[in-house]
Amino acid sequence: MKKLLSFGGIVVLFIVLLLLGPGNYKAKNTIRIGASNIPHAQILRHIEPELRKKGIKLDIVTFQDYVLPNRALAGKQLDANYFQTPAFLDQWNKEYDGHLVNVGAVHLEPIGIYSKKYKKLSDLKNGAHILVSSNAPDYGRILQLFQQNGLIKIKKGVNITQANFSDIAYNPKHLVFQTGYEPKIMPLIYNNGEGDAVAINSNYAVQGGLQPDKQSIALQKPEKNSPYFNIVAVRNGDQNRKDIKELVKVLQSKSTQEWIKKHYKGSVLPAKNY
Repeated sequence: MKKLLSFGGIVVLFIVLLLLGPGNYKAKNTIRIGASNIPHAQILRHIEPELRKKGIKLDIVTFQDYVLPNRALAGKQLDANYFQTPAFLDQWNKEYDGHLVNVGAVHLEPIGIYSKKYKKLSDLKNGAHILVSSNAPDYGRILQLFQQNGLIKIKKGVNITQANFSDIAYNPKHLVFQTGYEPKIMPLIYNNGEGDAVAINSNYAVQGGLQPDKQSIALQKPEKNSPYFNIVAVRNGDQNRKDIKELVKVLQSKSTQEWIKKHYKGSVLPAKNY
């Protein structure tokens, strides 16, 4: 699935890169890092004082989509980014012949299923419509939620983390999965009462004023070595930079991971179990 930027997307990308400036933008011991507003930029702002003690300054650049942060990183307008999962990074590298690498998992934004009509996932009626975003790397974990609740089964031999809706072998309620929606508008779609259920990633759920642990009718649970943890990514060759290693060390520290757990109250889960 090759994704091409529209003319408008190209213009936006040009403006972002122009604002970010040329490759020699940064002062010594400064990490310019791209991040989604919630929760990534919030977590980075939380650790800024700790990094300053170590002589490292963060220059946080926020993004509203999933395309520009990797393009800006590959184009050397950023030192790192923090917004995506390993599954998304792998797909991006394949689609764009990229050479970005994962340097560490920080947190999980559990995918949730929301409904104005049903209180439990198992209550979905025959032929119910489930609205899903266009973010294909999320499809596996959405399918996993439905399979765990006994509503579907995936074809034998298919790795569920890489599964698509065409891989459903058993669907006794004839559930209809409608894809193609912009990820960031999923909370609005839910609030408008569209469909029978809506799949929403927790970063957009929280940004849209939802409480995933209280309002979802099914919520993903963290698993060891999950491919859905949100990670810090850098260009291949920068993973051994001392400042990058220190950034990841602080993000994965016990104090930061406990802060994530307490601050987001289950809507965002720490990658490290302490």
